[in-house]
Amino acid sequence: MPPPPHTKPENVLKRAQELIAVEQSPAALTILHEHVTSKRSRNSPITSLEPVMIQFVELCVDLKKGKLAKDGLYQYKNTAQNTNVGTIELVLKKFIELAEAKVTEAQTKADQVQSALEPTASGANVEDLEAIETPESILLSTVSGEQSRDRTDRAIVTPWLKFLWETYRTVLEILKNNARLEVMYQSTAMLAFTFCQNFARKTEFRRLCELLRNHVQNAAKYQSQMHAINLSDPDTLQRHLDTRFQQLNVAVELELWQEAFRSVEDIHTLLSLSKRPAKNIMMANYYEKLTRIFLVSENYLFHAASWSRYYNLLRQSANTVASGQSLKKDNPVVTEADMSRAASFVLLSALSIPVISTSRSRGALIDVDEARKNKNNRLTNLLGMSHAPTRAVLFKDAMSKGLLKRAKAEIRELYQILEVDFHPLSICKKISPILAQIGADPEMEKYVLPLQQVILTRLFQQLSQVYESVELSYVHQLAQFPEPFQVTAASIEKFIMNGCKKGDLAIRIDHATGVLTFDSDVFSSVKALHLGSGSGSAESETSSIQRLQRTPAEIVRSQLTRLAKTLYVTCQYVDPEYNEARQQAKAAALLRAQTSAEQEHQDTLARRAIIEKKKELASDALQKKQKEEETRKRIVAQQRQEAEALRLAEEHKERERKRMKDEQDRIRRENNEKELSDLVKKGINIGDVDVKDLDSNQLRLLRISQLEKEKNDLFKNLRVTGKRIDHLERAFRKEEIKLLPKDYEAQRERDFAAYEKSKAETLKESERKHREDVSLKQRLSRLLPIYEQFHQDLKERRHDEFEKRRKAADREFQNAVDKRKREARERKAREQREHEEAERRAQEEEERIAREAEEKAAAEEEKKRLLTETRAKRDAERRDLDEKASIQRQKEEAAEAKIKAMRSGARLPERPTPIRPAEPARNESSEQPSGPPKLALAGSKPTWRDREAARKQAEAAGGVPPPAAPPTDIATEEAQLPKKTGGYVPPARRPGDAAPRGRSDAAPSPASREESSGAQAPAKWRPSGPRDGLGRDGSPADRPTSRFLDGLRGAPGRDSSPAEGGRPVSSSGTTRTESPASEKPAKYVPVHLRNKS
Repeated sequence: MPPPPHTKPENVLKRAQELIAVEQSPAALTILHEHVTSKRSRNSPITSLEPVMIQFVELCVDLKKGKLAKDGLYQYKNTAQNTNVGTIELVLKKFIELAEAKVTEAQTKADQVQSALEPTASGANVEDLEAIETPESILLSTVSGEQSRDRTDRAIVTPWLKFLWETYRTVLEILKNNARLEVMYQSTAMLAFTFCQNFARKTEFRRLCELLRNHVQNAAKYQSQMHAINLSDPDTLQRHLDTRFQQLNVAVELELWQEAFRSVEDIHTLLSLSKRPAKNIMMANYYEKLTRIFLVSENYLFHAASWSRYYNLLRQSANTVASGQSLKKDNPVVTEADMSRAASFVLLSALSIPVISTSRSRGALIDVDEARKNKNNRLTNLLGMSHAPTRAVLFKDAMSKGLLKRAKAEIRELYQILEVDFHPLSICKKISPILAQIGADPEMEKYVLPLQQVILTRLFQQLSQVYESVELSYVHQLAQFPEPFQVTAASIEKFIMNGCKKGDLAIRIDHATGVLTFDSDVFSSVKALHLGSGSGSAESETSSIQRLQRTPAEIVRSQLTRLAKTLYVTCQYVDPEYNEARQQAKAAALLRAQTSAEQEHQDTLARRAIIEKKKELASDALQKKQKEEETRKRIVAQQRQEAEALRLAEEHKERERKRMKDEQDRIRRENNEKELSDLVKKGINIGDVDVKDLDSNQLRLLRISQLEKEKNDLFKNLRVTGKRIDHLERAFRKEEIKLLPKDYEAQRERDFAAYEKSKAETLKESERKHREDVSLKQRLSRLLPIYEQFHQDLKERRHDEFEKRRKAADREFQNAVDKRKREARERKAREQREHEEAERRAQEEEERIAREAEEKAAAEEEKKRLLTETRAKRDAERRDLDEKASIQRQKEEAAEAKIKAMRSGARLPERPTPIRPAEPARNESSEQPSGPPKLALAGSKPTWRDREAARKQAEAAGGVPPPAAPPTDIATEEAQLPKKTGGYVPPARRPGDAAPRGRSDAAPSPASREESSGAQAPAKWRPSGPRDGLGRDGSPADRPTSRFLDGLRGAPGRDSSPAEGGRPVSSSGTTRTESPASEKPAKYVPVHLRNKS
C-alpha cells in the first residue's frame, strides 16, 4: 500500500497535544517519533520542527524513553546542522534540563518519603516502645544489609540517575567530532563531570573518560569529514585542555588515581599538539595534581620532581607578573607563604626519596631494568624534563635556587642532619622531635614513613664506616622514633635484608649471638660484581654519603688507579725533560689550534651548511615519501571502501532477494494453511497432505470441487423446500376461502366507524380555525393604514438613495472607462516607442556588424600585402645568396684548377731563386696576414745542435737572418726528400720583400684580416684526393698539406689570436709551436732547401 501522506509539523504537534490532554502520552510519543524520524520531515522548516522536538524530548523524559530520544535527536541533528546550529543546542539543553529536573524531583520525593518513614520508625505508631526494631525490619536488614535510606534511593532516585547518565552519553555521542557544536560538547562534558562528582559515580566517571578519549582518537582519524574538529586549531585545543583539566580535578576528588594518571597523559598529549604555551595557572594545577598522584603511588622520586616543577612555575609566575610580562588572571596567585610552603614540600619530598628502593625486583634483571627505564621515560616526559630526575640532581637544583632559606626551620634542620652531619649514634635522637613536628601537620604526615626508611639507611651507612660489628640490641636502641611512629625489630631486620638484596648494604645478622656484622671482605660487594645491581637505589653518587675512611673493598678496587697516579708523579720528579716535552707539546698543540681555528671554524660552518642541506633534503624526501604513502594509503582505503561498499550492496541485494522469497513462501504457506483449514471446517477430507506439497492450482481444484458439491446440495435442498412450501400454501388457500365473507363484513364495519370519527374531528378543527382567523383579521385591520403609510415613506427614501447610488455608479463606470482608454493609449505609445527603439538597436547592430566586417577585410588586405612584401624580400635575399654562392663556387673551382695544374706540372731542375724586382708596398688592408705554410709531416724532431749549426752556416753564407727551426709537427725525414726545381716560390724567398709575409713580430689584427679577405670570407676549402696522408706514389711530400693550401687562399685558420699569446694557429685549430732558439720569428725555409743550410 502507498505510504501515508505527509503531515505538517503543526498538525502533528496539535494531535500530540490532544492525545496528551486525554492522558495518552505513549500514543503521542509514537506519533512524534514517527514524524521526527521520517525522511519526509527533513524538508520541513526548522522553525516548525523545533516545537515538535521540544514536545518530543519532554515526552521522552516523562516516559523514560532514552532510545527513542536518541534516534529522534540524531535525525534532528542531521537535518538542522547545515542550516541552524542554535536550535540543536536549544533542544539538547532542554533535554538535559528536563532530566536534571527529574533527578532533583526524585531526590525531593525520596527525602519526603524518608522523613515520613523516620517518625514511624522512631516509635510514633509502635505498640511496644522497647521493641525499636520490628521483626520485618530485622529480617530485611539481615537479607539486604542496607538501611531504609539506601532502599528508598534505589527505588526512587537511582532510575532517574541512570536516565540522566544516559542523557549525558546521548548528547555527547550526538555532538562528537562536530566543530559547529564544539562549545556545547565541552559544556556537556563539564556537566557530566559535575554529575559524577556530586553523586560519587566512579564507574560512570571511568566510562565517561574512556568515551571522551575515544572521541578524540576518532576526531584525529576522521578529520576529512564534514564539520570535523581540527585539533591544530588553538581555540579547539584549549577547550579540550580545559575539559581534561576538569577531568583531572574530578578524578583526584574521587580518588581514582589510575584515571587521574590517564588524564595527565591525555593532557600531556594535547599540550604536545598545542602551538601556543599553556597558561601558568593551568600548569600549576597540572603539577599539583601530579604530586598527589605520585604520592599515592609511592613514587617519591617523581613526587619530589613534581614539587620541584611546581615551585619553579610559582617562582616564574611571580617574576612575570611582577615585571608585567603576563596577566594576573593567567598566573596563579603567589604569596610569600605559598612560596615558603612549596619550598618546604620540595625539600621534604626530596629528603623522603628512599636511598634503597623498596621494589621487589632485582636490579640485575635486564628486562626489569628496561621496563623501569621505559616507565621513567614516560614519567619524565609528563613532567617536561629532558632527563630522568635523581635524588642528587633534585638536591643540587634546590640548593642552587636557595630553597633552604625559604623552607621551614625544622625542614632545614632535617636536611642538615640527613645530608650534611655525621652522627651515627645520635641521628635518630636528633630527628625524633622533627618527626613529631612533621607528624603533627596533616599535610606532612604522609612523609614520615619514607623518612624512616632514609633515616635507617643513613644510620646503617654511617655505622658501617665506624664499626665492624655491633650488637643487634644496641642497633634497636639507636633506631628509636617517637611513639606514634615507632618501628619494630622485625621491620628493621626486613629493611636490612632488602638493602642487602639490592646491594646497598653488606650486613650479616647472627641471631645466635645477637651481633650485626658489617661485611669487610674486599670481594663481597655485590655492586662491585654486578654493574646493574645498584639500579634499585635512588642514590647512585657515593659522594652524598658522609665518609670517614675508605672501606677495604674500595681500597682493593682503586689500587691500580692509585698506583698509576703515583707513578705519574714519580716520572715528573725523576725526569724533568718529561715535563719540558709535555709543555712543548702543549704549546705546539695550542699554536696549531690557533692557526687552524679559523679554518676549522670555516670547515665547521661548511659542514653545518652541508648537514642542514642534507637535513632539508632528507626532510623533503621524508615528507614526499609520507605524502606518497598517505596518498597510497588513501587510494587503498578508498578502493577497499569501494569494494566493501560493493560487497555490502551485493549482500544487501541478496538478503533482500532472499527476504522477498521467504516472505512470498510464508504468505503462500499461510494462504495454503488457511485454505486447508477452511476446507477441513467444511467437512472435506483431504487426508494426510503436507502443506509444502500443495500449490495454488491444487488448492483451487479442491475449492472448485467443494463449490460444485455445495451448489448441487443447495439446489437439491431448494427444490425439496419449494415443493413443500407449495403444498402447504395450497392447503392454506383452501381453508381460507371458507372464512373470507365473514372477514369482509367485519372489515367493512371497522372502516365505516373510522370514517365517521375522522369526519367529526375534521369539522370541529375547521370551525376552530375559522374563528381564530376572523379575530386575527379584525386586529390587523386597525394596523393597515399605518403599515401602508410606513411602506410609502420607506419606498420614497429608498428611491432617493437608489438614485444617488446609481449616479455614483455611473460616474465610477465612466471614470473606469476613461482610465482604461488612457491606459490603452499609453500602452500603445509605449509599445510604439519600444518598437522604434528595437528597430534602432537592430539597425545599429547591423551597422556595427558591417563596420566590423569592413575592418576585418581591410586588416586581411593589409596582412596579405605585408605577407607579399615579406615574400618578395625573402626572394631577393635568396637570389643574393644564390649569386654569392655561385661566386664562391667559381672561386673554389679556380683554386682547384690551380692546384691540379700545380700537381700535373713537370719538376724543374734545381736553380737559384731569381731576383725579382721590388714589389710596391702594400697597405695593411691588402696584405695577406697569413705566413708560410707549416708542413705537418711525421718524423723525428731536429736537435738544438743541428738548429744552431744551421743558423751559423746561414749567417756565414750571406748575412741572411737565420731561418726558423722546423716546427714540431714537421718530420725530419722530410729533409731527405729529393729537391724540387721550379714550381712555387714562397714569399720569404722572393727578392724585394722587406719582411716575410705572415712572419712579423706582431700578429695581424682581426680587422686587417677581415679587410684583406674582402666583403665576404670564402668558405673553408678542402682539397680532394686521398685522405690517408700519403701521395700518389706513397710519399708524404707529394700531397700539399693543409697549411700549404691555407697559405694559397689566405684561410683565416692561420690567424693567431691575442688570447694565445700571439702564437699562430693552424687551420685545424691547433697552436703552432715556435722554436725556443730564437726570440724573433724566423723565415720560412722550403723543404728542398733545408739540407743546404
